[in-house]
Amino acid sequence: MTDEQAMQRTLVLALRGSGHVSPNPRVGCVITKHGRVIAEGWHRAYGSLHAESDAIERATESVEGATLYVNLEPCAHQGKQPPCASLIIEKKLRRVVIGMEDPFHKVQGRGIAMLREAGIEVELGVLAEECAWANRAFTKYTTTGLPYIVAKTAQTLDGCIATSRGESQWITGEESRRRVHILRAELDAVLIGKSTAQTDNPTLDVRMVEGRNPKRIVFDTKLGLPLEIKLFSGADRANTIIVCDRKYTSTRKARNLAEAGVEVVGVETENERIAEKEALAVLAAEHNITSILLEGGGRLTSSFFDKRLIDEFHFFIAPNIMGGGKHIFENVGVNRLSNMPRFSVKFTAHSGDDLHVIAVYKS
Repeated sequence: MTDEQAMQRTLVLALRGSGHVSPNPRVGCVITKHGRVIAEGWHRAYGSLHAESDAIERATESVEGATLYVNLEPCAHQGKQPPCASLIIEKKLRRVVIGMEDPFHKVQGRGIAMLREAGIEVELGVLAEECAWANRAFTKYTTTGLPYIVAKTAQTLDGCIATSRGESQWITGEESRRRVHILRAELDAVLIGKSTAQTDNPTLDVRMVEGRNPKRIVFDTKLGLPLEIKLFSGADRANTIIVCDRKYTSTRKARNLAEAGVEVVGVETENERIAEKEALAVLAAEHNITSILLEGGGRLTSSFFDKRLIDEFHFFIAPNIMGGGKHIFENVGVNRLSNMPRFSVKFTAHSGDDLHVIAVYKS
């Protein structure tokens, strides 16, 4: 097994923690000895053993003199678990191969330094790009204090997300909807605006795949949504956060929502609209939300786009033409080609009869 093959395996293992480890990173670990894999592990849930400890505990023989592969630098500080770098030193592993340095300020190279000072051979940067992609949400959250935003849209070939009368269910097919449910299960929260909550009355839960339900966030500046909508009246209403102008947090409506189990978060507004960046910072700091699936309509998505708050786009494109329908970026205007945002396509695949495209800004 080459270093690249072993690191690829750590990434496969790391992704098994999706939806369970946040706000921690997704980490996998492989241990080899004399060319044989003697242990595998991953971070399985927030607060549980880290991947290195999990693998060492599951080893089929002594790990002394072995090589440990991990996609993220072993931690060097005491958190909910003891430092992994100290455990690796204690167990006398010979070599550690690391995908990327940990961006968390309490680590940031300290784990690597500890290992090298103890005489352990350390190699950094194997499949670094792939490892960075696996923990892109964790990196943004720890370095900026903001959640990673994934915008999802279901559209026709000509970019329509709804008819001119607002009809949108269903533009794309069942496989595309299943993939959206996978995203919901993997990310911390789903965000919509008041208009989408009123028009679609969604539950925003995970139904088509196995996985935990995300937090449901609604931007409703003046708390105008009725208490009867599914997000406020369903069994999972305690999983709902409504973000409003802070001056509405002391109203009777806010008290009624709180009594129903819905959390009300007040932030500043700009031109009677939620100040998105402030709201995201509050959600990250007070609710440990590291990633959000933006499922709003054209107005909310366009506003996030204009403020460069979206990190990743998932386009589910149905092979249909609508013509004069509503567009996801209908409120975005570019008057010069030189000002047009540029993207890199990270992934394309058939999604049933549809096409699934993942794009990010060009670096």
